[in-house]
Amino acid sequence: MTQFIRRRATRFSFTAALLLFPGLAGAQAARNDAKAAPVFQNGMAQVVPAFQDSSKWIRHDLWVETDFDTDHDGKRDRVHVDVTRPAQTETEGLKVSIVYGSSPYYAGTAKSQVNWEVKQELGAEPQPRGKMNAPAYQPDRHRISNALVSEWVPRGFAVVHSEASGTGLSQGCPTVGDYPERAAMKFVIDWLNGRARGFTTPLGNEEVTAASWSTGKVGMIGTSYEGTLPLAAATTGVKGLEVVVPVSPNTSYYHYYRSNGLVRSPGGYLGEDVDVLYDFIASGDSSGRDNCDRIWKNGIFAGPKGQDRATGDMNDFWYARDLLPFVKNIKAAVLLAHGFNDYNVVPEHSVRIYDEMKARGLPVSIYLHQGGHGGNPPADMVNRWFSHYLYGVDNGVEKDPPVWIVQDFASQAPGAVAPVAPVAPVAAAPIPQRGGGRGRVTAPPTPFASFPVPGSVPVVLHPTPGGTGIAGLSFIAAAEGSEKLVDDVAMSGSANASAARSPNRLLYATATVTDTVHISGTPRITLRIASNKPAANLSVWLVMLPYDSARVGSQSHAGVITHGWADIQHYQSLAKGGNYESKRAGEPLVPGKFYDLTFDLQPDDEFVPAGKRLAVMIMSSDREFTLWPHAGTELTVDLAHSSFSIPIVGGVGALAKAGAIH
Repeated sequence: MTQFIRRRATRFSFTAALLLFPGLAGAQAARNDAKAAPVFQNGMAQVVPAFQDSSKWIRHDLWVETDFDTDHDGKRDRVHVDVTRPAQTETEGLKVSIVYGSSPYYAGTAKSQVNWEVKQELGAEPQPRGKMNAPAYQPDRHRISNALVSEWVPRGFAVVHSEASGTGLSQGCPTVGDYPERAAMKFVIDWLNGRARGFTTPLGNEEVTAASWSTGKVGMIGTSYEGTLPLAAATTGVKGLEVVVPVSPNTSYYHYYRSNGLVRSPGGYLGEDVDVLYDFIASGDSSGRDNCDRIWKNGIFAGPKGQDRATGDMNDFWYARDLLPFVKNIKAAVLLAHGFNDYNVVPEHSVRIYDEMKARGLPVSIYLHQGGHGGNPPADMVNRWFSHYLYGVDNGVEKDPPVWIVQDFASQAPGAVAPVAPVAPVAAAPIPQRGGGRGRVTAPPTPFASFPVPGSVPVVLHPTPGGTGIAGLSFIAAAEGSEKLVDDVAMSGSANASAARSPNRLLYATATVTDTVHISGTPRITLRIASNKPAANLSVWLVMLPYDSARVGSQSHAGVITHGWADIQHYQSLAKGGNYESKRAGEPLVPGKFYDLTFDLQPDDEFVPAGKRLAVMIMSSDREFTLWPHAGTELTVDLAHSSFSIPIVGGVGALAKAGAIH
């Protein structure tokens, strides 16, 4: 009874107050009528209590019609899409922006891979690949994914997912990288902007009402294949895609499965190729798989005009699966992210896109870290980008420094600029992508005006005699002389770098440095080289001695600074380094004849600490990445006409100060 009286008294007191102060009634009514909306503090979207109750979120799926027909059934393929959005988009007329993820993995992948046999001679036709069991088709699985939902819906965004063509409930066939894979997301974004048709079923004619709840502004984010697709969507130039955050994106299938004319596997996946990846992701309607296999895996992918494992040459098949030629179409702001120790999707994939966008004056930044495959930018950084580009929040993100590097030695270095906003250390969630290291990053990045960092200068070093032991590096070219190595794929690069002497590699090192040497940029290798066979692998590692073989990141070692690979048969197109895109065929080598070639190693930013030696190691086969020919191929290096250009912060003076070159 007492509680009842107390409640009555409270209610009476408030009513009385309204009679005494009529203005309060208007204020209370305004509070009751207030509609939920996204909230931004410090330039970032905040969790809004009104959006947190997941039981009230609106979830639905649909099929968006495209303009392509990958299974050749005479009908345009439809892409399966799901949507999760706040209830207020239905009850209060709220319009929200969209965070969008797309993937070929959502419906599951093959449980095991059957790769190509790597024990083969270069130039020989590969042995037939065995049969691989495709992922199970799940026709009743309408919920595509819950990824991104708990992060962004409570902040006032809708989250959209789509399944890549030929996967899950999306129609058609997997095409692995060409137009249909790039364009599928364009039509989803068009539907979000009222420019494409959506349907309630994959085959029916009942249309889904246009997304009236959408602002039309879309941002995309993802890692690995799921990071490739946002960038691919951006290259279509679709209106409404405002920002993308591609993490460890594969920007060229040639650069993923080949290097400078050489057949090369991604780290950890010896013998994988485009057709293997097709089998790995083909989770679409099983009744159409034989047809898709005939058109794509056994048709377009196969043979010398397809993936062509016999030569490693670039051709139109690979060129159609390279995003670089389409960068000119990008209208979205791009925040790339990549690990320097990612040897699944090597770091050149992101750096080449960054360089091209910068050269064109397009809005781009890059976040680089010391981990392996994966590793998102700090959560606050991503939030600021989405808040600015999707909701127009004036947080200055477009004026931030373009380069952010998690460095392995110091949080600040020469050339660093002051951050324009706090970027706290953020532990990125482990990313369970195929590819070794999970890319966990815990250190804060340092902002820079460029990559390579300001002050980095290419320093040309020359080998001196004695490379089967540990020879020197000099600022002056040798007057004459040559040195020979004998290929043996049984010897790993790690074992070769650890050996004081080996006939299977040539190793050239500086003196032990007495001060830290900062490498930043892309090393370039120039060799005059001969082979005793018509074809040979060529592998070059930049390492620190004494060598540390402990594993780090994705298929790398603590002692490795960076790697590179090339096919000597492509010497005519390997004349200057830089992005390799030549469709000129290689030619058999004349045994004993010397050839000149120049090619790049992978980009890096790393510190060589006092007590270490910087070294270049030349070998033939790299058992973790290349084909495995029989042992015995001999490579001969002309010392007088070979050199190594290493990007050093502070240039020659920094090396001299550290006592690296006497």
